[in-house]
Amino acid sequence: MELRGAVDHGPGEPGRRQRWASAALVVAGLALLPWLLVLAGCLPGGSGPVRWTMAWVGLDALESLGLVVTGLLLARGDARRCVTAAATAALLATDAWFDTTTASAGEAGTALTMAFCAELPLAAVCALVACRALPGRGR
Repeated sequence: MELRGAVDHGPGEPGRRQRWASAALVVAGLALLPWLLVLAGCLPGGSGPVRWTMAWVGLDALESLGLVVTGLLLARGDARRCVTAAATAALLATDAWFDTTTASAGEAGTALTMAFCAELPLAAVCALVACRALPGRGR
């Protein structure tokens, strides 16, 4: 799996869908930044072995970074987007799983809405970007 020649040398510039997906990923990643402040302020801090605020804020910060980096690599036609997109898809799916399985009864609706309207669709986009960028895949 050769990623050293990181820039795709396909014909022409990236297509309209690729540019749109790139911009959407960057915007989604940047939109998470204010959410990190909300999370940091409203989650129970905890100490000792369970530090929920650090765990959730850290997970969402990694998702934000992954979305932005994947979007930027996609815009450049950089083959390394395969790696960042796959990792980001896994992080988003994990976040959806933990949000829905740890939500209290009163928070379940919000957790399911976030999972099905934000985290899982973004994970699907990232998975698609990763699959389409696999080295050796016919273009």
